[in-house]
Amino acid sequence: MALAARVGRWLWPRRCALADRLGSRPWPPLLTPSRAGFAGLASSRQGRPRLLGTVAVALGGTLGLYHTVRWHLRAQDLRAELSAAQLSLSSHLQLTLYQYKTCPFCSKVRAFLDFHALPYQVVEVNPVRRAEIKFSSYRKVPILVAQEGDSSQQLNDSSVIISALKTHLVSGEEMKWRQWADDWLVHLISPNVYRTPGEALASFDYIVHEGKFGAVEGAMAKYVGAAAMYLISKRLKSRHHLQDDVREDLYEAANKWVAAVGKDRPFMGGQKPNLADLAVYGVLRVMEGLKAFDDMMQHTRIQPWYLRVEKAIAEAPTAP
Repeated sequence: MALAARVGRWLWPRRCALADRLGSRPWPPLLTPSRAGFAGLASSRQGRPRLLGTVAVALGGTLGLYHTVRWHLRAQDLRAELSAAQLSLSSHLQLTLYQYKTCPFCSKVRAFLDFHALPYQVVEVNPVRRAEIKFSSYRKVPILVAQEGDSSQQLNDSSVIISALKTHLVSGEEMKWRQWADDWLVHLISPNVYRTPGEALASFDYIVHEGKFGAVEGAMAKYVGAAAMYLISKRLKSRHHLQDDVREDLYEAANKWVAAVGKDRPFMGGQKPNLADLAVYGVLRVMEGLKAFDDMMQHTRIQPWYLRVEKAIAEAPTAP
């Protein structure tokens, strides 16, 4: 259960979606533990009785998974006001993104940063200990820290992060489809990537490869985590009123997006991707390498648009 809790927190897109509903707050000072502190901690842990440690981990994981599930099922009813965070994008601005690799909301932020050639550092957060974000009372991702000299600002929501970095006015169409990506498209990810036991196992091969798992944890996570997320995906399917074959919802969403972009422009933004293009691309990108992604590319009309966005990001001018 501890491993299931860990992976459930990391990959479950709505776990990130909840982060997307909360605003930003001022950046507190970083606390950097010393090597001696780490050494003392490691020594202390090694001295604990094995049984006590196992019970503690199991109990913590069980409670964590329970609260994650409970919080997720209430997510659609939670709405928080987005703060109007403003940043000055000078050449001295240093950006650090705290993320889970497979979180679609984190991927949205990366897609935006990459396309606009904004240099940034990525800090992969351990989904159990979350020591990397212990400076923050906000315990979800994505978190972006923008620092310029002695001044810093913490932003906590993918839409807030993107809007704060690009403060220009957006069209009603653009805003509508950005909201669609947050409120609908993201909910199709977990039910599709964990649709069958085989797909769940394949997904966890990728998870273990990308995540901060130890050798033993990784071996167990593939089976324990896959089983847990397979069962959870069925709950999500019911929660969001998806079809019996959730692929059909994914296909419909992909084709609906392509129809909205239309045939007369390469992107919704015209000749270059706008925030809606980057949001949809970022959500879908987390499925790359999995069967759900391959099926979507084969059975919908989205591939040409997807490849155009991918190319536009790759060819975006690099920062001087």
